Amino acid sequence: MSAFEEFDKERQEIDSLLQQGYSVAGIFEDLDGARVKFIRREPGGAPVELLLLTADARKHVTTLIFSGSKPAAPIESHT
Repeated sequence: MSAFEEFDKERQEIDSLLQQGYSVAGIFEDLDGARVKFIRREPGGAPVELLLLTADARKHVTTLIFSGSKPAAPIESHT
């Protein structure tokens, strides 16, 4: 898998969680990557943790945090 494909997979996982109503509760960096904890404000919403291995995915999640925005809706390809 190419570096871009790895990043794109992680970005899609992040964006999907945010679109489902999750928000970032914490980021924990270690030598394995960044563990991002997501929580859902709704009752019964179990926390989810993603391990981000690519630097671009870590940049993506921190950019979303600092901008205070949600990801854009996915673009459908018409191929």
